[in-house]
Amino acid sequence: MSAYAQLLEAVILHVEQLAAQDVRHLPVTAATLAELSAKPGRRNPTPLPSAALAPAPLAPARPRAAPAPAPARPPAGEIFPDTAVPPTPIAAPMPGGPLPPKLAPAAKAEAFAALRERALACRQCEHLATTRRQVVFGTGDINARILFVGEAPGADEDLAGEPFVGRAGELLTKIITAMGLSRESVYIANILKCRPDLPPGAPGNRKPRPEEMATCSPWLQEQINLIQPEVLIALGATAVEGLLGGPVMITRQRGKWLTYRGIPLMPTYHPAYLLRNQVVSEKRRVWEDMLSVMERLKMPISPRQQGYFTTG
Repeated sequence: MSAYAQLLEAVILHVEQLAAQDVRHLPVTAATLAELSAKPGRRNPTPLPSAALAPAPLAPARPRAAPAPAPARPPAGEIFPDTAVPPTPIAAPMPGGPLPPKLAPAAKAEAFAALRERALACRQCEHLATTRRQVVFGTGDINARILFVGEAPGADEDLAGEPFVGRAGELLTKIITAMGLSRESVYIANILKCRPDLPPGAPGNRKPRPEEMATCSPWLQEQINLIQPEVLIALGATAVEGLLGGPVMITRQRGKWLTYRGIPLMPTYHPAYLLRNQVVSEKRRVWEDMLSVMERLKMPISPRQQGYFTTG
């Protein structure tokens, strides 16, 4: 791929990510206008400065023409990096190496309790340890067949010390219930165990940084080592990135079976996306991912479950 094509792909990806956050305006400097107005053969392949792509309340950006309908937008509940990078292929072997031998139930419970105690005392990311209220270790059955992986705790989770307890968590619980399971019968964890810090007074949440995910991922890897679920479900692009490494576009990976250390991995949209996109077709896409998981686990699927979110 040429340098210009790589730049174009990066810009398109960044704009799609901003659109996922409902950003509708971008500032354009005189230098940027001159660059965009140049003939294709004369354009400078040097990447545009991030300031030229930062969101600001200026004139609405015109939509990019496409030969086919645009794919569903990435989850609106996720925050994306300041600079866009083209997605990289998912390569094997996945990080973490092969799974260790399974432990006997008593030894497993003891090891999991010890892991939790060590994680609760973690201060490897001092800036996160200083601003967090609690370490959000994880919740559920350590013998679960399904392990849901999110990105990082938000304000509600930081306060409660449990993942997915806000509005997105309520929706996740409904999805689990619709599968014929309970929240207590699965395991739920995040890539990051502490809420990402923000400047004082800043609203919302931010995406974990790569170095934060790299530092914290051994905790999740140890949880996976002990639980050894039959299926992993990654909720949103950040969860997939944290597990497999490298940026991904969830609109392209969603619903496609991947593998993490020998465990089948199903990427799907973050529940926050469905809260921001209340359309039947998007709900159906997530539900089809859950049906695929149920089929993989040979779980019973009733005609009523099969028909959820269909338009007839």
